[in-house]
Amino acid sequence: MDNDNVMLQFDQIEQKVGNLITRCKSLENLNLELSDKVKSLEAELNKKVETENKHSEQKALIRSKVDNILAKLNNLNENKIG
Repeated sequence: MDNDNVMLQFDQIEQKVGNLITRCKSLENLNLELSDKVKSLEAELNKKVETENKHSEQKALIRSKVDNILAKLNNLNENKIG
């Protein structure tokens, strides 16, 4: 191999390494963006889960109160009938 050919190959290798470094930096940036997005979505999901849990608790409390009122009405009816 002559000197020019070897230098050409080194230049090609150097260019490929440069392209790989650029691609790695690009992928690292994308990874950071995606990680931030995942954290944001997880926080949003946690907030929605908390809200859903509060609604479920309120629904159970309301159901309990309605059941108690219905039971009192049934007792009142049974006392009047009986």
